[in-house]
Amino acid sequence: MAIGYLALVLHAHLPFVRHPESDYVLEEEWLYEAITETYVPLLLVFAGLKRDGIDFKLTMSMTPPLVSMLRDPLLQERYSEHLGKLEELTELEIERHSHNGHMRYLAEFYAKEFHQVRQVWEENNGDLVTAFKSFQESNNLEIITCGATHGYLPLMKTYPQAVWAQLQVACEHYEQNFGRPPKGIWLPECAYYEGLERMLADAGLRYFLTDGHGILYARPRPRYGTYAPIFTETGVAAFGRDHESSQQVWSSEVGYPGAAEYREFYKDLGWEAEYEYIKPYVMPNGQRKNIGIKYHKITGRGLGLGEKALYDPYWAREKSAEHASNFMFNREQQVRHLYGVMQRSPIVISPYDAELFGHWWYEGPWFIDYLCRKSWYDQQTYQMTHLADYLRAHPTQQVCRPSQSSWGYKGFHEYWLNDTNAWIYPHLHKAAERMIELAGQEPWDELSWRALNQAARELLLAQSSDWAFIMRTGTMVPYAVRRTRSHLMRFHKLYDEIKAGKIDAGWLDKVGAIDNIFPKINYRVYRPL
Repeated sequence: MAIGYLALVLHAHLPFVRHPESDYVLEEEWLYEAITETYVPLLLVFAGLKRDGIDFKLTMSMTPPLVSMLRDPLLQERYSEHLGKLEELTELEIERHSHNGHMRYLAEFYAKEFHQVRQVWEENNGDLVTAFKSFQESNNLEIITCGATHGYLPLMKTYPQAVWAQLQVACEHYEQNFGRPPKGIWLPECAYYEGLERMLADAGLRYFLTDGHGILYARPRPRYGTYAPIFTETGVAAFGRDHESSQQVWSSEVGYPGAAEYREFYKDLGWEAEYEYIKPYVMPNGQRKNIGIKYHKITGRGLGLGEKALYDPYWAREKSAEHASNFMFNREQQVRHLYGVMQRSPIVISPYDAELFGHWWYEGPWFIDYLCRKSWYDQQTYQMTHLADYLRAHPTQQVCRPSQSSWGYKGFHEYWLNDTNAWIYPHLHKAAERMIELAGQEPWDELSWRALNQAARELLLAQSSDWAFIMRTGTMVPYAVRRTRSHLMRFHKLYDEIKAGKIDAGWLDKVGAIDNIFPKINYRVYRPL
């Protein structure tokens, strides 16, 4: 008889990157890498568990930008070509290493892996959203939503209509894609501010996720800390992240992903192979890039890339099984201890970025597979659950007011508001102000209706928290700056044209074909609440 619960929550998100105006944009590959290394491997894990009669339970958020990209015919076509190049390169690699036993074994391992990805891709006709949805229909997966474009909500609260648009557009988009309204939401960056729950309730959402300290500093102090959800006064439940289980997986310092047997992320064939040989597979301008074929393991701390030993998938898989056992053991101890203290069943919430599993930590999907199997067969202390099931089974909880929080650096908002990115906010606020003004207007014809809706799209895309995040991390900064500026410029041009009653139809067609997210958006979502 289980005395507690474990809830794994995966946050699958990428910013909306789609460039039909260009034949090649490096940033589009963020999606292709995530499909090959994270989303398809997860689908394979889920299918394997189901096949073997394991009734697994997971919660997964799929953000509107990600769902839109996964369902986009242009990106589907480009991904298929991308995968074709990988398959071609592995064949060359098998040939190149025909006299080197271990290298050949690795090249064949990758060939098999890409073949498997191709199979899943073709079985689903390139539509991975429907594949994930099938696990939601069997109640193994609870898919939840996020902000429409992952906008950082606490930094928008001066304009409640802008926050409402992020929530409402996301919920409508979810329903269009999954055939039912979402029950829960992963707040973008787990960022919560006081009063947000009222809007969540109005949008029909039943629960949200926040960081642990958002619960721990709630008023009154929650009796069970983060080991039980709390209800806000509006009836929306808040689940808080468990720090202990998060760190074990997240941290490359003290967590599992730093193990010597695991694949080295930073040593990639795209940088290692002879230039003439690899040239057809790097950027069209001849610049090298990561390709996704990596032959080395982490080997040890503090080693330079030249000192890394060859990777062995067999031992890496063994290690991931060992880590899954350790994670299970730690959760059993944790649940027993908490049950003794609380005198009721605790729930341990372990939320992670989905892309950690597979992309950053290559062995991550194996870890999830082993953890679900071991939790099913090898212990009776806790039961794996998803959040909707948990709330159905436990409809009474303490009522508290959560505290402002995020899961970013130092737990509040400074990662998204600092000297690297502060310049964007006056512009975003001005655009929000103007959009609210436009929302009061009625369209005078079909063209003005399209222009008003496109203005709403451009604002939402400019608000994506990813741009501020990238500016702060210091990687791909020019791209993030360019995206913020281009959406804002497009927005202001539309605003001026709508106000003047003269809309450039040709330009609107062009912009509408590039930024085509939320085809059914209604700009009136920005009307005063």
